[in-house]
Amino acid sequence: MAGRRKTGKKTVGKRRAAERQARVVRAIRALPVGKVASYGAIARAAGWPGGARQVVRILRQIPGLPWQRVVGSGGAIKLPGESGAEQRFRLQMEGVTFRGARVDMKRHEFKFGRGKRAK
Repeated sequence: MAGRRKTGKKTVGKRRAAERQARVVRAIRALPVGKVASYGAIARAAGWPGGARQVVRILRQIPGLPWQRVVGSGGAIKLPGESGAEQRFRLQMEGVTFRGARVDMKRHEFKFGRGKRAK
């Protein structure tokens, strides 16, 4: 039928995906200068436990995010080659210190709050 509006599972799925992406972007933008978070911590903060790989995808898609503040678990820089060297350099310019090849997470890990609880 012409003129009928579709509201199926795909529409709901796209809306849910957009909401998740927006929450991930907010979590990344919440990282202050001199602090870092792991891909998994960002996913959990966005209400998407287990979504670390999707955080990587979102970082690649959305320009202007402070991508250098997102690291692998334990503070590891996961980007290869020059990209990894650039990430380390940018973090050092923000005052982040390293223990060997990893960010000193005891000093620089950002702890996300629990958020507001529903009453």
